[in-house]
Amino acid sequence: MVVKKSAAVCLAALAACALTGCALTGCASGGDKLNVFAASSTRVLNHELEAVTPMLINNGGSASLVEQIHQGAPADVLLTASQETMDKAVAAGDVEQPRVLATNSMVMVVPPGNPGHIHSVHDLDETDYFVRCDPSVPCGAIADKIMADQHLHVSADSKEGQVADVVGKVASGEADAGWVYSTDAAANPDLEVIPIEGAEKFRNQILGAVVKNSPHQDAASSLLDRLANDFDETWSRYGFVPAD
Repeated sequence: MVVKKSAAVCLAALAACALTGCALTGCASGGDKLNVFAASSTRVLNHELEAVTPMLINNGGSASLVEQIHQGAPADVLLTASQETMDKAVAAGDVEQPRVLATNSMVMVVPPGNPGHIHSVHDLDETDYFVRCDPSVPCGAIADKIMADQHLHVSADSKEGQVADVVGKVASGEADAGWVYSTDAAANPDLEVIPIEGAEKFRNQILGAVVKNSPHQDAASSLLDRLANDFDETWSRYGFVPAD
């Protein structure tokens, strides 16, 4: 079992990521390139997206991306991992006419060799370092729904602002188990995957929309058309289910 970090350290790390994430991921205007603000769970597609058209990709938690756009960060396309976060962008007047592109579901992952000897979500207890997403982001909101549905009462030792950070803690061995999207598990084959009972009832949606103040409206719309109509094989290859 790993040693648990203090809540203060975790909160400080999250705050630092929120303050520096835009600078680290290239939110600055990309000239002729599209600025795509994409949910962390879609980062496995970055190479494929970049092959469609020149772009700069800012991956992060959906709620953070929506807030960055509302605060004026230059963006052309927004991809979120839930209807709720996209609805906030619509309500704020920052995007319009979002489209459902694909869906995803959650699984539990453990480090190679499963040092915590965890074989089911019901094996999780206070002796395990368990990490999941914060409820403010889609992967955390879905985790809450699954826990309520399965009557699970396990407390997380860390709640992350994006699913990539959950993956990182499990992959590094810092955590005994974490809840991530099935696509994250597929992209990290060294991790061992444990199904979460009932998770299929709570699939999340990947939605896309053109940002209203984008200077590249036509190119942004064309990208969404491609993702909605001509990207099914790619969505499927990376573990997503293309929208009908």
